[in-house]
Amino acid sequence: MKSYRRELWFEIPARRGFVNITPQVEECLAASGIREGLVLVNAMHITASVFINDDERGLHHDYEVWLERLAPHEPVSQYRHNVGEDNADAHLKRQIMGREVVVAVTGGKLDFGPWEQIFYGEFDGRRRKRVLVKIIGE
Repeated sequence: MKSYRRELWFEIPARRGFVNITPQVEECLAASGIREGLVLVNAMHITASVFINDDERGLHHDYEVWLERLAPHEPVSQYRHNVGEDNADAHLKRQIMGREVVVAVTGGKLDFGPWEQIFYGEFDGRRRKRVLVKIIGE
């Protein structure tokens, strides 16, 4: 069994944002030479997420509105975590959107369903953060 590891780095200029990272993950898969196996894509920061969904602007807007309703940023005083910080909402948003995804590799390609893409979700941006891509297989 072969193994491949790479870190992708992101610095989102805004507090929140979504980035389609499918092309970078596909580049990693091609570099790995693995044709059958699994890809793990993991946000390595507790205020960021990796998830799979449709790459559609309206849906991204809906996520933003929905997440802000569930875990509003302000008032920051509503969160005990925010003593000296202001990112408690980002931790909660990450919990909702998820830490990682696993995608099957078949014939050297990501084995997606219709419209599926991999996204990096940032909830406390304006600094560098990384995503782990780990691929195992043959």
